[in-house]
Amino acid sequence: MWKDSETKTDFLDFDYLKQTIIDIVNNEKLSPSSIGIYGSWGSGKSSLMHMCFDALSKDKDTLCIKFNGWLFEGYEDAKTALIGSILDTITSERTITAKAKNLLLNLYKNTDKLKLASMGIKYGIDFLVTGGIGTIADVTLKSILSNIKSKAEDVQEEDIKKILDTEFQSKELRKNIKTFQDDFSNLLKETKVNKLIVFIDELDRCNPDTILASLEAIRLFLFTENTSFIVGADERHVTYSVKHKYNEIEGNQIDIGKEYLEKMIQYPIRIPQLSQREVEFYILCLMFENELSNDDFNKFLNFIEISKKSNFFDFELTFEDLKKELPNIAEDSKETILLSKQLSSVLSVGLNGNPRHCKRFLNSLSMREDMGKYRNIELNRKITAKLMLLEYFKTDLFKKLFKVQSGSKGKPVELALMEENNWDKVKDFKLWKDDKWVTDWINIEPSLSNIDLRPYFYFSRESLSNQMNLSKVRLSPIAQQALIDLLSGADSQRKSALKNVESINDSEAIIILDRISDRLLTDTELDTKILHSLLEWGASKELLYTGTISYLKEIPGSKINFSVFPRIKTFMNKTKKISDIKEITDRWIEENSKLKTAVEKIFKGVN
Repeated sequence: MWKDSETKTDFLDFDYLKQTIIDIVNNEKLSPSSIGIYGSWGSGKSSLMHMCFDALSKDKDTLCIKFNGWLFEGYEDAKTALIGSILDTITSERTITAKAKNLLLNLYKNTDKLKLASMGIKYGIDFLVTGGIGTIADVTLKSILSNIKSKAEDVQEEDIKKILDTEFQSKELRKNIKTFQDDFSNLLKETKVNKLIVFIDELDRCNPDTILASLEAIRLFLFTENTSFIVGADERHVTYSVKHKYNEIEGNQIDIGKEYLEKMIQYPIRIPQLSQREVEFYILCLMFENELSNDDFNKFLNFIEISKKSNFFDFELTFEDLKKELPNIAEDSKETILLSKQLSSVLSVGLNGNPRHCKRFLNSLSMREDMGKYRNIELNRKITAKLMLLEYFKTDLFKKLFKVQSGSKGKPVELALMEENNWDKVKDFKLWKDDKWVTDWINIEPSLSNIDLRPYFYFSRESLSNQMNLSKVRLSPIAQQALIDLLSGADSQRKSALKNVESINDSEAIIILDRISDRLLTDTELDTKILHSLLEWGASKELLYTGTISYLKEIPGSKINFSVFPRIKTFMNKTKKISDIKEITDRWIEENSKLKTAVEKIFKGVN
């Protein structure tokens, strides 16, 4: 198995991105600088930052600092936590002279003042420490306490008195900020820090207030020469946080989120989605890392590096090439190479080339194999992988196959018919006859028709039980928000979720569909708003069409409300699944004759 965290070993061809970042940091003409490493959740932002940190920290005159705002969230103000972490690292990593000690005392004191000022913002007092905008005037302590108590009952009068102390008037705050910046610049000189580089990671896991507080803290340092901030985040979450904070700003022509981010981050570096070939190489590297000795693995990486330099765009690793250069490795690794090709063709599309999702797929595959060994059952890796692809991307068919194989001693007769493309005789699986994803999956080696599938389904019971919650499936932040929006039932939130559908990979889209159906089918009364979410989300990707129909089949006609039929017609027109919808609605009429007129309307004019 593989650790689900960042790595400094480059399996993703990030060398050109890493060098670009290093060049910006080392260019004195661009200092001070702020660099954004942008990418979706799991795209490799943390790994790229780790590689840069490792390379830049080798210079003894450079001080690199890591800061994870998510770890402090809920415990400490993000702005002062970042400032404090920088000062703490300088204190622990550098020789502190008497002058440096005095500078640090002043800086810590100013940090405490900023923290109290931040409390003022939190409790609703008009303080904006970054620009001195807003002052307290013509107010009494009693009126302030009365106003704040209504917002936060745990606020103590002593805290408010500190906030209202004269040294927190806006003029004094501006002076403190200027003093802070001067003291910090002098501290770097005194401690012989020629370059300070602060890496801020996991920002997109934080709430909007924490994201903004962290970015505002950066502004304090962007006037200090030889200081760089490298921020890893999904820029969509940052822009959303800005819009969330300043949603009352007038003017439809202004994208406040984008404008704010462009001012804060001077040099954006965007991580591209991996191609099929890159996913194949990434999977192969991960598997070889576990299977080969350190010496052989390093030989393999060296061979790849040399090969790519000579023919980067057309380079493709084949068994023949590997056998020619590294025969000892190739002979034992043929199945691994074939498996990497088998998986990459599906995962590169279904998981949007996301490295973290690919690694988690491989970890699940490895766990299944280990479970089998504990039971003295040897699972064929290629068969396990093929069934897992179905589990990830066609949950409805996976569950149907489980039911059918359990009643036929692990060898469904219709599976052979499907592999022979003899669909006319297929009954249990006829819904998937025209599903291109399914037909492509059937053609993936190996054939399953003569395989006893019972052991493979035995070790996937958690997935089949449908009891997985969000914490287990670990949806990306944008997918989690889409699910929340869809389950809210509100039209505006549903529209918001549908806008982001292209940013959500196929596997997560299927999980979202499953969760909507769980909610829909477990409620005593049918929630028409949730059914609307199921239909609209189900029509958003071709991969979801048959799954949506499968769930519609489980709804009894007695629960159906007349108001859902316009949405069902829209779904039918979009998906072209006329015969499948007709089969479902015919059954609904049998169970509830009152629906007949409404059903006839949706098929009026349909051939």
